[in-house]
Amino acid sequence: MPSKIEAVVCSEPSGRRTAFVMFAGAVVMSSIYLYYGILRDGSALSSLIMAVGFALSGFAESLPTDRRRIAGGLRVAAILWLIGLLGLTISAPEVVLGPR
Repeated sequence: MPSKIEAVVCSEPSGRRTAFVMFAGAVVMSSIYLYYGILRDGSALSSLIMAVGFALSGFAESLPTDRRRIAGGLRVAAILWLIGLLGLTISAPEVVLGPR
């Protein structure tokens, strides 16, 4: 009996609609990074990290249906990447949020 985590993570990619939503989220986060990081001269590291995580998820969902393991690996990479952002926010908030 396969585990539920394996069934969810290594399932078939959801398709173009979900991939479009993930890529749109990556574009929005990249725009936020550009606006606050470059134009406003602030710290926007978290939005750049989230953009990479969303792009990884979008790429995983845009793969053909026979690429289940690769999609699962990309999903796990995106989850670990975003958990790393959470850990960085908890352990060193000044790095992610900027000096207050």
